[in-house]
Amino acid sequence: MGIIAWIVLGLAAGLIARMLIPGRDAHGLVVTAVIGVGGALLGGFLATRLFDVDGIQGFFNLSTWITAVAGAAVLLLAHHMVEGRNRGGRSRQRSGRRSGRRTARR
Repeated sequence: MGIIAWIVLGLAAGLIARMLIPGRDAHGLVVTAVIGVGGALLGGFLATRLFDVDGIQGFFNLSTWITAVAGAAVLLLAHHMVEGRNRGGRSRQRSGRRSGRRTARR
């Protein structure tokens, strides 16, 4: 497959994985495409090693898409775990603050 096909496959696999994995996604399309391409590579590598199957056979092959989405889902879960560990509960820190808008006092 060419580089454009890898990017399209990665973006589609990343978007499908984002729909399948629940959670708040604060990253954009570029990170989704990177996770999807990495997931396709990871899925193809694991399919080859574990099941002795060529996971990445062609752009229009169903096994290519299944391994790409499965690999992207695994990478997305790992990304959520690392991101959640790095935050460490900071998301509730702003809940007690004022919004920053000033209101006119009469």
